[in-house]
Amino acid sequence: MLRKALLICGILASLLYVGTDILAGTLWEGYSFTSQAISELSAIGAPTRPLVVPLLNTYSVLLAAFGLGVWASAGRNRALRVMAGLLLVGTVVGFVWPPLNLREPMSSPTNTMHSIFAGVTVLFILVEIGLGAVVYRNWFRFYSIGTILTLLVTGVVAFWLAAVGQPTLWFGVFERINVYGYMLWVAVLAIVLLRAEKGPTRAATLKESLEMLKQVK
Repeated sequence: MLRKALLICGILASLLYVGTDILAGTLWEGYSFTSQAISELSAIGAPTRPLVVPLLNTYSVLLAAFGLGVWASAGRNRALRVMAGLLLVGTVVGFVWPPLNLREPMSSPTNTMHSIFAGVTVLFILVEIGLGAVVYRNWFRFYSIGTILTLLVTGVVAFWLAAVGQPTLWFGVFERINVYGYMLWVAVLAIVLLRAEKGPTRAATLKESLEMLKQVK
């Protein structure tokens, strides 16, 4: 039951992150989902920062719990263990990630460090999804590969738009495709692990039933 609860935290984490983005963006009058970054919602100087920061910290806790659930489900599977380790390390990175500062230029030390941490996080995410493609040989492998390709394309476009240094019409759209794509992948992975966990239980129940029938005969 504990492992099941930890895996469910992956679904809750994704829902919380997406919900926080939508809620905060709606409450910030004049905020543009199409042109502004998600990180601006928790940035220094943003009116939504007091709301977003606690919610994102809760997201990080839920993601860490999911990482423990993945570790508990890994058994002797090294790829899943590495994935779990990356999830846990990524959680730590999230807690120490310097916030964006709207009062400073993008070239400032604080905002530069924010961009560096973003790059490291993206690298972790790509490796996690790649490991998912290695672990499973069914539909989830193709889904993971498709997610990687989507994240690479949208990530490159979002990075190029950010490098322009001025608000652009589609930056928020491409970034959200990237982020939401990962959130969906985490939720799907949690469901896959939950279904895999039910498999042995059902098999054991069937075996016990056959043994009982033999005893009756």
